[in-house]
Amino acid sequence: MDVIYLDFNATTPCDPRVVEAMLPFFSVGFANPASRQHGPGRAAFMALENARKTVAQSIGARSATEIIFTSGATESNNLALTGVANAPGTRGRHLITQATEHPAVLEVMAHLETQGWQLTVIGVDGDGRVDPKAVTEACRPDTVLISIMLANNETGVIQPIAEITEAAHSHGITVHCDAAQGPGKIPVDIGSLGVDLLSLSGHKCYGPKGSGALFIRRKTPPLKLQALQYGGGHEQGLRSGTVNLPAAVGLAAALQLAGDQLDRMTTDVGALRDAFEHSLVDLVPGVVINGAGAPRLPNTCNVAFPGVDGEALMTSLPDLAVSSGSACASVHPQASQVLLAMGLGKTLASGALRISLGRTSTTEDVQRAALRIAEEVQRLRK
Repeated sequence: MDVIYLDFNATTPCDPRVVEAMLPFFSVGFANPASRQHGPGRAAFMALENARKTVAQSIGARSATEIIFTSGATESNNLALTGVANAPGTRGRHLITQATEHPAVLEVMAHLETQGWQLTVIGVDGDGRVDPKAVTEACRPDTVLISIMLANNETGVIQPIAEITEAAHSHGITVHCDAAQGPGKIPVDIGSLGVDLLSLSGHKCYGPKGSGALFIRRKTPPLKLQALQYGGGHEQGLRSGTVNLPAAVGLAAALQLAGDQLDRMTTDVGALRDAFEHSLVDLVPGVVINGAGAPRLPNTCNVAFPGVDGEALMTSLPDLAVSSGSACASVHPQASQVLLAMGLGKTLASGALRISLGRTSTTEDVQRAALRIAEEVQRLRK
């Protein structure tokens, strides 16, 4: 059976050009970047720093020293949130986030609550968008950190990060942003966003799994973070352990290519997503497109079907690789917390599908997918 892959927000294939860039560092350039006493080690170090510079340039960072390599956005989120919370001299015990964040933020925040921190979770409107005014009103004299994602992994809804950051900085509050879903789909520019910390993931933008980075803004006074792990003092002392050089090189190559592909994603893939949604509206009475009233990633569609059980719908579509929500939550099927936060009832939220397109998606793919989903929804409703 030919399966149409429509789950690019969960992960993407590694671009052949990214693989090509990585390959030498598994064999010929295998030296440890920390071993700068000899030529091979120095060559590896230069490759690592070139990758760091490329990552910095891809997001508009002012300096390569603002980039810390990690294993992905989950680690970057953990380092950012717990790093700020546990940093020496941290004043205040209050954190702010919003209801539709990824578990890699919400669960870290919940853990910090068990350590004595107070947490305010801002609600979202019916399209899944947070109101910057609500964030401002939640700020307190003891607020230390605000974490708001750039774009939601389930609905594609883009948050007003620049407005939130401006308000937060007027109160002297640090801002973190999980931008895992951004690169290659929308512009990710530190200068425009204004955030202090930003998390990146390689495998969401055609890079290797196990690659990621954390941007840490250089500012005065300096932003202090507590390390998650200790050892040899790698990555400015924030992530000890031998750096995964092939992954760092792969992340840099993927982010560079993502920038080159941005216009195509916005126009061609965006048009495919819109055509898919129009087809579903024509074919399926009562279909609900979640987040349609807000700015969204051009590749993402989240649809719900009244009167249809989500698990049954997924089971009936073995020829489509689609998702019922976050890939991280798929092992524990339940109503999407993102959709519940947007005001959908539990039954409707349980019947939703996420369709996320990629560079290789075609008109035939979306046409076939729309027809297959419509067929199964009609059958299940009967």
